[in-house]
Amino acid sequence: MRELAPDDIEALAVGAWILGTGGGGSPYLGLLNMRRLYAEGHRVSLMSPLDLADEDWVAVVSNMGAPLVGQERLADSRNIARAVEIQEGLLGTEFRALMSLEIGGGNGIQPLMAAAHLGLPVVDADTMGRAYPEAQMTSVAVGDLRPYPCVLYDPRGIEAVVTKVPSWKWMERVSRKICVELGSIASTCKAPRTGREVKDWGIHFTVTKAIGIGRRVREAQRRHDDPIAAILDEGQGKFLFRGKVVDVARRTTEGYLRGRAVIEGLDNDRGCRLEIAFQNEWVVAWRDEAPIAMSPRSDLRARHRVGRSVRHRDNRLWPEGSRCCTPRALGFPDAERPRTRRATRLRLRPRISLGLRR
Repeated sequence: MRELAPDDIEALAVGAWILGTGGGGSPYLGLLNMRRLYAEGHRVSLMSPLDLADEDWVAVVSNMGAPLVGQERLADSRNIARAVEIQEGLLGTEFRALMSLEIGGGNGIQPLMAAAHLGLPVVDADTMGRAYPEAQMTSVAVGDLRPYPCVLYDPRGIEAVVTKVPSWKWMERVSRKICVELGSIASTCKAPRTGREVKDWGIHFTVTKAIGIGRRVREAQRRHDDPIAAILDEGQGKFLFRGKVVDVARRTTEGYLRGRAVIEGLDNDRGCRLEIAFQNEWVVAWRDEAPIAMSPRSDLRARHRVGRSVRHRDNRLWPEGSRCCTPRALGFPDAERPRTRRATRLRLRPRISLGLRR
């Protein structure tokens, strides 16, 4: 176990943004919370998932809802801490640690915010290895672990608990409906996981991975090197496309941010067009109508020279020659595990809804 330094949290925010693949909410608001909490004297420690005892209980936390709404209702660390406290009361015993549902985006910071208030360590793991739009796409759903109870908390004092459902898909449907009624965003504490379950089904060391990516990007920026090259090297990714945004269509519906972005090629990609569909996260990328990257592979757009991940609400229509804002499309391999047939089926659902069944 080690204490996270302020520089670690700054790097985590950058790396989580990149692993968010366009979704997961903005880490910036969580970062502001952590800066304030550290200034007040709070500290957070990171522990290896392998150090958990089999009988330990771990709280799995996240914000749920449409990322665009998260920019309007600002993050408050006390909300996610309260969701954990409610879940602990239902469990009837104390949690040993906290863990993120997804390392990507703002949810990579959520467990740190709760941990600072509760005095608990954060497990170096998550259940996605990136960000996915739906609960049944997690590694614990692939393992067919129990999906309930799930706690949702709203800062107006509304506390909701989904006590029992027959499947992860039903948990997603029911909790999403509650989330929509709360304004399309809620602080949640998912079904508690034992230490054994985290060791068997968690995706390990993803916090360290995000910090590593963030450090490489920040170092490249300090040296005035290419941060995109640093991201590709650290994440073992692949360069897909370079261009400018020429069209964006987005809508917030059913608790998701859905839509498409069209990028017109520049340089070696001039004359080609990249279209990317998203449901909270980037889901499928087509180059001239041929799919070239899709879930569960991580798709990312990053800004040239800046190296910052581009979320859907960051899309702009830039004039020719705006090179500093030229987006690049990158692809990364899926998390190391699990890669079972069930995992693939669950994680391909967004792309199936777009008509890509193979």
